[in-house]
Amino acid sequence: MTILVTGAAGFVGFHVSQALLAQGVRVIGVDNLNTYYTPALKQARLALLQTQPGFSFHKLDLAAPEALSVLASEKNSITGILHFAAQAGVRYSMLNPAAFAHSNVLGHLAVLEFARTLPRLVHLVYASSSSVYGRNTTLPFSETDRVDQPGSFYAVTKRTAELTSSTYSHLYGLPQTGLRFFTVYGPWGRPDMAYYSFAKAILSGADVTLYEGDALARDFTYIADVVSAVLAVLAKPPEHGAARVLNIGNHRPESVRTLVQLLEQQLGCKAHITLKPRPEADVETTWANIDAIHALTGWQPTTQLAQGIAQFVAWFKAYQNSGHQA
Repeated sequence: MTILVTGAAGFVGFHVSQALLAQGVRVIGVDNLNTYYTPALKQARLALLQTQPGFSFHKLDLAAPEALSVLASEKNSITGILHFAAQAGVRYSMLNPAAFAHSNVLGHLAVLEFARTLPRLVHLVYASSSSVYGRNTTLPFSETDRVDQPGSFYAVTKRTAELTSSTYSHLYGLPQTGLRFFTVYGPWGRPDMAYYSFAKAILSGADVTLYEGDALARDFTYIADVVSAVLAVLAKPPEHGAARVLNIGNHRPESVRTLVQLLEQQLGCKAHITLKPRPEADVETTWANIDAIHALTGWQPTTQLAQGIAQFVAWFKAYQNSGHQA
């Protein structure tokens, strides 16, 4: 079995690639190593993957013309695609929307065009986002909810990817599953995410900026649970070349203030909190209904936020003490 993993040097792609390699699966990784956050962290993840047999890597921009032609010799071996490459950042999409159209729309299209040339492809699994639920107010968010009121351009690009995938399944019989991730966190995570930036601020004595109001909550989902979900879904392709979407969340929204308290406990420092109004692009609460993925695979998350933050902080301290900065 050979799996193509896009965004292999990214947070989720790195962890999933590690898990596949541990199972003896051959992994072809691609990533453009962009500078949205420090490439040093991506390089460190990639260096770990490159020590393992069965891993090969290509640095490329998926949306560039003919970028995936470098994999022409692999077309007869690839049986699965895990497409995690994307431009991340809800608020950043307000500053640089063109980057999101390039990576999340054109890049996704390029992967689909490549996928339909693969004679042995069994399943294409791609990263969507809980952001597609946009301005929905009914909780928890379910896959059957309407998703036609996005709250950010990032959400627009992710929903566009879902619609494009559905069309390609209809036209070409590509078996696909989109995964709507809910606030993934943990070791080797993204520095732009709140839990990571809060940890840096608390440790350095800088201000931690929280949004006003007591109802701000997120369905924080630990990376190990995400990996087990991805692998469980990969093994269950939809029948007859269909397309579907599934939520991956902890099914338990937690207050952002609780997150800060857990970080304070693990870091042994108090946070200096400042408050500001919540931006329009940020929803107040996220909460995943995970009945569909449980019915399909039996998957259930097992990591509580306190456990996951303890694991993250242990890694964070070790990473910072090793001389790395992120």
